[in-house]
Amino acid sequence: MRALRIFLIVVVVIGVLFVIVDRVAVHFAQGEAADKLKTTEDLASTPDVSIKGFPFLTQVASGTLDDVHVGIKEYDATTGTAGKTIRVEDLNADMKDVTFTGDYSSATAKTATGTALVSYGELLKNAQTAPADLGLGFTGQVVGLADGGNGKIKVTVDVKVPGVSAHQKVTVLSTVTVRNNTVQVHADNLPKLAGVSLAEDRFRQASDFRQAIDQLPGGIKLAKVEAVQDGVEIAVKGSNVKLAG
Repeated sequence: MRALRIFLIVVVVIGVLFVIVDRVAVHFAQGEAADKLKTTEDLASTPDVSIKGFPFLTQVASGTLDDVHVGIKEYDATTGTAGKTIRVEDLNADMKDVTFTGDYSSATAKTATGTALVSYGELLKNAQTAPADLGLGFTGQVVGLADGGNGKIKVTVDVKVPGVSAHQKVTVLSTVTVRNNTVQVHADNLPKLAGVSLAEDRFRQASDFRQAIDQLPGGIKLAKVEAVQDGVEIAVKGSNVKLAG
């Protein structure tokens, strides 16, 4: 009995030590990966990297991590216009089957899925830089974006009516979609302005717009987009996504 008791105590102690070593190792690896990702993507702050699964050391021995979560608070994506970027917030991605080098200088995920948010203010800033010619002397420009409910964006267009000093603000509900890493906003129905029906294609020069959101971390792509209360929520996905290196 005494020998069995000693054996059980030894097993428990070894188990506890293994857990401690495992958790220390995963904490170190997460810090190294986060630092590499910050450098690779030129981020302003260190991202959150969380390696899932237990034990960690057996995953290291296999050379592949089952599941790694990456969280980036703010990321400046390119817009397709030289010198202009668009701020992407709360980018969270789950990376599966991540292979890596021993010093974590290079890590690649077989697949990745996640979400991010682009605020209406940020989207508006890039929507249109100058008033559009709507024809018949009318000009229009997007001046407001907000949640329209049911997955729609409420787009407010400021219209200059010819012959009068006052402007007319027109609101339309718009559908938002994504294609080729570009968010597309398209008005569902078009209004009459000052009793005049303008040609649809002319009014859409003001109300409809596209915004590229490109070169996201690791080469992940926009997969889906939805209008929510605070902005446009985007789903992202990718394959052979580079976390570092």
